[in-house]
Amino acid sequence: MSAEKNPRQILILGGGYVGMYAALRLQRRLRRELKRGEAVITVVDPQSYMTYQPFLPEAAAGNLEPRHVVAPLRKVLKHCRVRNGHVTRIEDGRRRVVFRPAGAGPDDLHELPYDLLVVALGSISRTLPIPGLTGCGIGFKTVEEAIYLRNHVLHQLDVAASNDDPDVRRRALTFVFVGAGFAGIEALAELEDMARDACRWYPNVKSGDMRWMMVEASDRILPEVGPEMGRWTADALRARGIEVKLQTMLKSAENRHIVLSDGEEFDAGTLVWTAGVKAHPVVKDSDLPVDDKGRVEVGADLVAEGRPHVYAAGDNARVPDLSGTGEYTAPNAQHAVRQARRLADNIVADLRGRERRPYKHAYVGSVASLGLHKGVANVYGIKLRGFPAWFMHRTYHLSRMPTLNRKMRVTADWTLALFFRREIVSLAELERPREEFELAGRS
Repeated sequence: MSAEKNPRQILILGGGYVGMYAALRLQRRLRRELKRGEAVITVVDPQSYMTYQPFLPEAAAGNLEPRHVVAPLRKVLKHCRVRNGHVTRIEDGRRRVVFRPAGAGPDDLHELPYDLLVVALGSISRTLPIPGLTGCGIGFKTVEEAIYLRNHVLHQLDVAASNDDPDVRRRALTFVFVGAGFAGIEALAELEDMARDACRWYPNVKSGDMRWMMVEASDRILPEVGPEMGRWTADALRARGIEVKLQTMLKSAENRHIVLSDGEEFDAGTLVWTAGVKAHPVVKDSDLPVDDKGRVEVGADLVAEGRPHVYAAGDNARVPDLSGTGEYTAPNAQHAVRQARRLADNIVADLRGRERRPYKHAYVGSVASLGLHKGVANVYGIKLRGFPAWFMHRTYHLSRMPTLNRKMRVTADWTLALFFRREIVSLAELERPREEFELAGRS
């Protein structure tokens, strides 16, 4: 039977860093096979776009247009099939993935066969059984969450400016972030910077009226930039009036009443949870070899142990660290993007009968934004702070942003920001688009 009637089915689960970059490299390196019908690449993801997460804080703060921090999968992956929906089960014994298409009912499930499988489902927020957390907390992993949080923070300023009750104002102007990693610190710093700037348009709301707090269970923040720069970051945030509570845990958040492990209690209108992530639960529930954290166990060549047709990388994979930094590579974007390329190259090697190559990359360091013109960095042992670190943060991530189209749009946003102040409009009604229409129907 000809190859055209039996193309190799390459199924990629997830359209994030690993999924999109692997598919992008595969469609370039397998151009001949795709054109001849010898291979088909299918990407499955609930969304039709990939979110560049390092730019989410700037999108939340209004420095970037949210649409510019995402890359549309169908536009980028022109030679791949993109199917939107949720993966509900991986059955590698049958070489099938159970999939619920977008818009389908809970029982409308389809099966997707494959010859080669790439597991790139990534991670989800890791929550704890804290009373009230799921009822009022908000994560910070998606562009939808970033947009919601921006609108919510600005709406809290509207609430405070429109009420004379001191308890209502105090609650609205109290913002609590839990988890002092990159996501938490950058989101807190960018949004506090935005809210402080917005206060000029609220005559009865002063920046000193706001209470911003970071709660962290460990004894330091931003461990990726090292102890020294972490301490400097904590001091810089405190100098801005932001409370940084280390070795402190959130005990309860029922009815937005915050209870901390140090005994302090207060009401807060905003609670952001960025205290870690865990591998996608579908991976743990599959018949793939997984570790105690629900990650696919792979070798240095990013191939699952005992499954030569299954590849995995990123947050949902346990990848050996050959650089000697640690036992396994850290779950961050720097590794994910590079692993995606090595993974794609190893798939090509397998298809063409060549030898796979192991993934090895020494972590070069980290950069973080702390608001407009403020940042911290530790790259190749060189420690920077303030404007140089902020400039390095923007330059590095702009270079990693996929597609020239998105690079130009991000650059245009930053250029316009040199001449115009950022927008402070709250579009909280976006969360309830039918409310006005339903009101008209009841009248």
